[in-house]
Amino acid sequence: MNILKFKTQEDFAETGANLIVSLLQSNPRAVLGLATGSSPVTVYARLVEMHRKGLVSFAKASSYNLDEYVGLPVDHPQSYRSFMNEHLFNHVDIDPARTHVPNGNAPDLAAECLAYDRMLEDNGPVDLQILGIGSNGHIGFNEPDASLSSGTHVVDLLEETREANARFFDKLEDVPRQAVTMGIGGILKARQIVLLVRGEEKAEAVRNALEGPITTQCPASLLQSHPNVVVLLDEGAAKWLKS
Repeated sequence: MNILKFKTQEDFAETGANLIVSLLQSNPRAVLGLATGSSPVTVYARLVEMHRKGLVSFAKASSYNLDEYVGLPVDHPQSYRSFMNEHLFNHVDIDPARTHVPNGNAPDLAAECLAYDRMLEDNGPVDLQILGIGSNGHIGFNEPDASLSSGTHVVDLLEETREANARFFDKLEDVPRQAVTMGIGGILKARQIVLLVRGEEKAEAVRNALEGPITTQCPASLLQSHPNVVVLLDEGAAKWLKS
């Protein structure tokens, strides 16, 4: 595990973007695993800038997002499809048909989960998986639990997760109670994982994930078992690390 700490948000975003750009330059048909949230957003902004300067093309790439809320209209401003369109897809040359986000409005969610896993099996593995981390250590929407699902599944969101995401909605009651998420097993199949974390409020989760025991009570700690993980931290997120 390669842990990098940054004093400025500019360096954080530049390094994250460069990892993706380097991959696309060497493998234009790369499969990208993408995440939403406050930590990846600056990296996406930098990728948009680099695309506009002609430094990177997404024309032959494909992408698979980690998760999506259940029951939120796809055009809702807080859906993860809307997030990706706003922050990346609408501003680069990626083929919309090759951008995939779980369908949280599917009439049969169990079938949707199986279909998403089949797509990943048929078209993967993911070459580079972007991850953020929740304050309770979740990755994707894999919440702390006695056991974790390997494949894509429907998850009941913990109240602390809903409360953390309420800042994006008018009120807590508007935050969906369920989501569709790739499972831990699917995430760990990626050839490379890049964990992006900004903010002191994530410092405890970062310490538990990187220096604590591997436990399902901190899903991100399972990243310790992966052979190729790069962790990008700002000073706040790195605050409680011992080294």
